Amino acid sequence: MSTRPRTPAPGTPAPGKLPLPELAQMKRDGRRIVMVTAYDYPSGQVASEAGVELVLVGDSAAMTVLGHQSTVPVTVDEMLLLTRAAARGSTRPLVVADLPFMSYQVSDQDAMVASGRFVKEGGADAIKMEGAGPTLDRILAVTRAGMPVMGHLGLTPQTATALGGFKAQGRTAAAALQLLQDALAIEAAGAFALVLECVPAAVAQAVTERLAIPTIGIGAGAGCDGQVLVYHDLLGYGDARAPRFVKRYADLHGAALRWVQRYAAEVRSGVFPALEHTYAMPAEELAAFEDALQPANPLFD
Repeated sequence: MSTRPRTPAPGTPAPGKLPLPELAQMKRDGRRIVMVTAYDYPSGQVASEAGVELVLVGDSAAMTVLGHQSTVPVTVDEMLLLTRAAARGSTRPLVVADLPFMSYQVSDQDAMVASGRFVKEGGADAIKMEGAGPTLDRILAVTRAGMPVMGHLGLTPQTATALGGFKAQGRTAAAALQLLQDALAIEAAGAFALVLECVPAAVAQAVTERLAIPTIGIGAGAGCDGQVLVYHDLLGYGDARAPRFVKRYADLHGAALRWVQRYAAEVRSGVFPALEHTYAMPAEELAAFEDALQPANPLFD
């Protein structure tokens, strides 16, 4: 009998990872699910140590990390780099990677190839796609290939221009009913969870009550099964104006600015580096080194 370790199936979490079925059990038990974005190793570590259930390597990195004005420009290769880093730090949470714009919209084949790269190369435990309609076929194809998929409805940033900008969705009865129908279709396609972004709280709660899979809200009220916020938004890291739905728990941008200003002042005044920040050498070695620097030394002939 072979003693070689068995290779886990695609999407199978590593030992110590939160089991995916636990999320559905949390919904049934009424326990809230916590998700936060992470884009590098340190933020993945923070999420792990904080005990959150899900880490989202969101394409919001296009804006928060790479400085773009929307999520559209970020590439698969850029997202893979960020996913690998965040996954290394996320020892307990399940890592969900956003598929970037146009990496899955054209065909099921594209969706499966991109998803496979994020699972195999990026270390993701699951991937996330925006929208319903044609995306339903992509969700079905990818889940059939053994890779867990999280859906995303409401404000879908990749298509925000078509939605009239970054604003709340589902605010008419017709739009709310369509959102519910899309949510049910996403569940039927095999998604294990659904993000609801910027939809009225009453609509999000109605959707949540009618789905067996967990809903994760962002700007969708307290009736969802869980919540997600962007790491930079909740920590005040960066100078971007926070959306209405964000609660800022810190001002890391202001703190970082103050400490970098102090560092710069100390460098310019000569206060830093001080003696405790430097390295010494044995006295006899220093004497030999200084002797070698004398002009009469043969080294300078």
